[in-house]
Amino acid sequence: MTSLYWKSFASACLCVTLSHPAWSAGGIEIPGYAPATGVERSYRVQKATETDMSFWFDKPGASAMTMRGAFRQRMTVLSRDEDGMRVRWSLSADLPEGMAGLADSYQMNLLYRNSLTAYGTASLELETDLNGNPRDLSGVDQIVAHMRAIAASGPGGVPAAPQSGVYDIIAKLEANPLQIVAALVPEAQLLATGQSYQAETMEIGQASATSRDEDYDGVSVPVTSTWTLKSTDATARTATLSLSEEADAAAFSQSQQPAIANLMSGFAERAKNLTADQLASVKRASKNRSVELVVSLNDGSTLEASEIVTVEAGGTRLRTYTHIEREDMPASLPLPAVLTAKDLQTPDLHIDPLPSAKAGPGILDELSTPPAPPKASQTVTSDNDGPKAIAPVSLEVKSAKVVSALTSFGSELDIMLTPESAAKFQDFTQAAVGEITQVLINDKVVIEPRILTPIPGGHIVINGEQDPKLLKVMAEQLALPGAKIVVRLRP
Repeated sequence: MTSLYWKSFASACLCVTLSHPAWSAGGIEIPGYAPATGVERSYRVQKATETDMSFWFDKPGASAMTMRGAFRQRMTVLSRDEDGMRVRWSLSADLPEGMAGLADSYQMNLLYRNSLTAYGTASLELETDLNGNPRDLSGVDQIVAHMRAIAASGPGGVPAAPQSGVYDIIAKLEANPLQIVAALVPEAQLLATGQSYQAETMEIGQASATSRDEDYDGVSVPVTSTWTLKSTDATARTATLSLSEEADAAAFSQSQQPAIANLMSGFAERAKNLTADQLASVKRASKNRSVELVVSLNDGSTLEASEIVTVEAGGTRLRTYTHIEREDMPASLPLPAVLTAKDLQTPDLHIDPLPSAKAGPGILDELSTPPAPPKASQTVTSDNDGPKAIAPVSLEVKSAKVVSALTSFGSELDIMLTPESAAKFQDFTQAAVGEITQVLINDKVVIEPRILTPIPGGHIVINGEQDPKLLKVMAEQLALPGAKIVVRLRP
C-alpha cells in the first residue's frame, strides 16, 4: 500500500523547461551551446530516490526506503540549424561496467528495462531548441501503437481492462508526447538546464534570480530560481554553476491537496488520531531543487550535472538524486553518498520482466507465458483427431495499415480484427497452443507463427522480411469492405 499511494503523490510532481536569466555586463563569458554534429557522446548516469513515510508508522525511519539505478546512455546531435537541433539518444537498462554483482541494489535498472519494453524502443530521436530542451519527438504513433498492442495482448495473454491505468497513461502520452522523453531520457532536460543558445556573461559569486510558473494539475505554482557562477577552471576550460529553486509553499500545498487526501485515506485510523498541529503539518507541502552544473567554456555544453529534488507533503518526503557525467571528460562534482553506499534499505519489490521478442510487438508468437488450459468453446471438431482437427478460421478485418516497425525490420502491417472475429481468433489460438499455424491473405501464406499462448484482443502484426511494397498492397486489399484473412494449422 505504501508504494501505491506514494506513486500517486509523486506523479503530480512534474518539472518544466527552465529559462536562463540575463547576466550583468563584465565577468566570465560562457559561450552559447554549439555541439559538434555526428559525434556520439556517452554519459554515465546514476540515480536514487529516498522515500520516507515514517510519520505514518510507529517506528521512525522504519519505512524509509531507497531505490537506485546506474546507466550508460549515448547521445548524438544529428543536425543543427538556426531553429534547433535533431538529437538521437540510444538507451540501455544495463548496468555500466564495474558494477557487476550489485544488480540486486539497482532496482531502477530492472524497472527501466520494463519501461523500454513497454514503450517498444531503445532509442529516441528528438527535435530540440538551441539549448537542447526537447520540443518534439519522432515515432510517437509507433510507440503509442506498441503500447496499445501490449495492453491488448497483455503480459501472459490477459488484456488490460478498459478502465485500467494503462489506458490512462496512453491517453496522457497522446496528449503530451514529451512525457515519453521525461520517462525514458530525463537526462536530456537536465543537461539542457546548463546550456544557453547564446553567450552569457557572469561574475563569480554574483547571484541572479528569475521566476516562472509551473502547472500542477491545473494549479499555477510560482517557482523562484537563483543562479550563481561558483568557479571556473582555466586548465579544464570549464565553469561550475549552481541553481537553487523553491516552489511557492502556499500554491504548491494547494496543488497537492488531492494527493494528500488520497494518502491520508490509506492511513485512515492513524489520521483520526492526529493532533491539530500534526494535521496542519500533513496538509502542508514544499518542493525545492538544487543543481550543480559543469559547463564547457569551449562549446557551452554541460559536461557534468548533479541534481537533488526534495518534495515534502502529507507527512512524507521524497528525495531524488541524479548525477550525470560525460565519460570523455574528468568528473569534478562530488557524488552524493546514497549513490555509492554499499548498504541500502531497499523496497521489497518483485520485478518481473515484461515479455518481449525480436519479432516485434503484437506478433502472434511473441508471448511466452505457459499455455492456458483449453476452453469448451475451442474450434475443435473431434477430440480424437488432436491438432489436425482444428478447423481453419476466416476472420473479418476492421482495419489494416502499414506502420514503421520498432525493430530492424523497417515496416510492418498492423491488422485489427472486428470484435466478433477477435473472439474467434482467441478461441483458435487457445486450441492451437504449441502448434505452428499459418496466416493467409488472398490465399497466400504470409507468416507461420507457433502459438505459445491464447491471444485475445484481435491484434495481428505482420513484419519480418516482407517487402514494404507488398505490405502496402496487402494493406490496401484488407482495407476494402468485408476483407478477411484466414488462420489455420500448418499442413
